[in-house]
Amino acid sequence: MLSTHYFDLRAKALGIDAFALNIGTDSYTDQQLGYAYASAAANDMKVFISFDPIDFNWWSTTQGDAVGQKIAQYAGLDAQLKVDDKVFVSSFAGDGVDVNAIRTSAGVDLFWAPNFHPANGTDFNTVDGALNWMAWPNNGNNKAPTAGANITVEQGDSDYIAALGSVENYIAPSTHYGPEVSYSKNWVFPGDLLWYDRWNEILSLGPRFIEIITWNDYGESHYIGPLDSPHFDDGNSKWTNDMPHDGWLVMAKPFVTAFKDVASSADSYVTTDQLVYWYRPTPKLLNCDATDTTMVTANNDSGNYFEGRPNGYESMDDSVFVVSLLTAPGIITVESGNNTVQQFSAPQGISAYQVPMGIGQQQFFLSRNNKTVLSAISLKDISNTCPCGIYNFNAYVGTVPEASPDALQPDGLNSLTVGLHVTTFFGHNNVHNNVHNNVAE
Repeated sequence: MLSTHYFDLRAKALGIDAFALNIGTDSYTDQQLGYAYASAAANDMKVFISFDPIDFNWWSTTQGDAVGQKIAQYAGLDAQLKVDDKVFVSSFAGDGVDVNAIRTSAGVDLFWAPNFHPANGTDFNTVDGALNWMAWPNNGNNKAPTAGANITVEQGDSDYIAALGSVENYIAPSTHYGPEVSYSKNWVFPGDLLWYDRWNEILSLGPRFIEIITWNDYGESHYIGPLDSPHFDDGNSKWTNDMPHDGWLVMAKPFVTAFKDVASSADSYVTTDQLVYWYRPTPKLLNCDATDTTMVTANNDSGNYFEGRPNGYESMDDSVFVVSLLTAPGIITVESGNNTVQQFSAPQGISAYQVPMGIGQQQFFLSRNNKTVLSAISLKDISNTCPCGIYNFNAYVGTVPEASPDALQPDGLNSLTVGLHVTTFFGHNNVHNNVHNNVAE
């Protein structure tokens, strides 16, 4: 169990070199870190500690010595990631922490690459690299852009590169859109095609590092790892059940390979015909107020509590998105519900398309020379019924040919019904007997 519990071999197959271990100050932290380092070593992976967050809740900016001591505790283990022969360490936030105290207390050479913020006036001369966490278009205050405030991810790239002095040690973020609905974080960022667009931007940018946000943050919905990895259900099963994202691994693989080869395009790295598609399970204007779990009074001192539809929902398109990975040009056909059939002439390589969302079945085809090469009906219909009675702005991601089933395990479903206001669940995927993924001869 230990060898697979933390590090799914699918991550290694994708080309992921190391995992950030995001830690607080919980009583179980050291036990879990021990498991993680042992598992990584058993799977020939590397890991590094990321302190979360060094300014509130857990680690404090006054705890530079304690941060260094925690680094020293694990720095000598075989699975520890090292960059330039230095122990690699990161953080989520932490502007103002005494970096000299961290280095002194650690007692080893560090490659300190935190998530400091240029806008805070932080001295970037104290770091060896820096991670930009804001991988989504935003308003500058951790919410979706508005008409008067729209900060692009590219602008964030520029700010970090300027603070560091070059792109060399910039850790560029890559993610898809991720709605946050746990605790009081009921908001979404736009980015319907962000996963595709961002990978192309990264190949043009040419940073030394990429950090994917994230592998397994099911609570905030920006996971790309499998649902069937063992994990605790913090309530996320309400919006992650039957909502796999591992199709995004398929789309990312040629980009990761191209990045490692310092190539400017991933088109030549496509070795087999595949389609990757995604969409939300319902239109954004569907009214679920009567049964949604956010429709309760709560403390809003933070200003981050939103009832009903998530803050920023207007920024998302009611569309079905398709990325084609083709070894040769072909015709992509998309049938979304009863909407007009849409066709696209797709070139060899990787390209993206979107069509208006229609209620009902979602069907996808690839053809060449008037012959069907690939086809599938998605297991997830788009519905005008609130799934589990709630607003669900998570994405369903599928592939053609279809991937192996990916479902939450029992521990990941423990809280599915807790707090729900309905007893009938519309979260499960369909079985279509007429699905066919044939290669024409």
